[in-house]
Amino acid sequence: MGRWSKLTILLGGAAALVLLGLGGGILWLTVNEYRPAPRESLAVSRSLSLLPLRGQPLEIYSWNIGYASLDASQDFFMDGGKGVRPATDRNVEENIWAIQAFLAAAAGDIIFLQEVDVNAHRSYGVDQAGYFAGTWKGSTVFALNYRCGFVPVPFPAFLGRVESGLLTLNSYGAGSAERIALPTDFSWPSRVAQLKRCLLVERTPVQDGAELVLVNLHLDAYDDGGGRAAQTKALAEFLRAEYEAGNYCVAGGDFNQVFPGLEGIYPIQENRYFTPGILDASLFGEGWTLAADPSVPSCRSLDRPYAGREGHQLYIIDGFILSPNVELLSVQTQDLDFKNSDHNPVKLTFALK
Repeated sequence: MGRWSKLTILLGGAAALVLLGLGGGILWLTVNEYRPAPRESLAVSRSLSLLPLRGQPLEIYSWNIGYASLDASQDFFMDGGKGVRPATDRNVEENIWAIQAFLAAAAGDIIFLQEVDVNAHRSYGVDQAGYFAGTWKGSTVFALNYRCGFVPVPFPAFLGRVESGLLTLNSYGAGSAERIALPTDFSWPSRVAQLKRCLLVERTPVQDGAELVLVNLHLDAYDDGGGRAAQTKALAEFLRAEYEAGNYCVAGGDFNQVFPGLEGIYPIQENRYFTPGILDASLFGEGWTLAADPSVPSCRSLDRPYAGREGHQLYIIDGFILSPNVELLSVQTQDLDFKNSDHNPVKLTFALK
């Protein structure tokens, strides 16, 4: 056998081993894929008796905290940067402390948090959901939207294990809570390592017998736009049904879509990694309010570390949707200049009519 024949056999064997390893990895991920039911009941900690009153001003803060890892010093590979996680767990700890300090000082009635890790390589295994729940005096409920034993990108500094989700903190009594699955455009095999988007729905009784339906959400980002559109439609159908049943509805979070009428404030630069769509107001109908603050960006691109607004891609993709029987008093994005997250928190003040 000649030298080239031996080399060909060796290269062929190496290629076969690589393919076998890839196939085995995909098989393992498929077998262990997180497959939540369409609707799942969620445990609510600390049952409270305090109920909201009609006409009473209420405050909700919504904040995608970027798993306490996407502070101003960071970029991220999915946005065109190179980062996977901070250099040390010290970044994560300092961001958590700063986020908690803000929430404590804000003293909101209800808090919606997105991208809250429980056990993830990207945030050094810190149980962020447990930390924030432990510092809150009211009720808490958590819904998983991302569980994967090993996310095999980017090579070679893999994202690794991820367990993360949505966290709602509530100063009022919560009758029940559930996780409602949202549709996805991702197919096998990429689906196995993708987020499983959902609505975290919490029901707070109101003294007139109705319910305040609180919906914490985080819609698709790195899709072709079809997933976001389908998820927004499912959200609208759910909210309309709840309103028609006589309930008050407030949905808030990271829509990954620009709120209508605000498209020109921060023009979208060409970006093959992430381009937000425009939230379709027609899905909700007459009397519904889509609330976002045009004066402050709610999100920044992670293609590079943040050094100020000048020349940086900014977005208004975080906000709220209110049913016709809920009065919008104000909506204000808190300008924290992305110091501890790639999103700024948004404060909603509202009242039940």
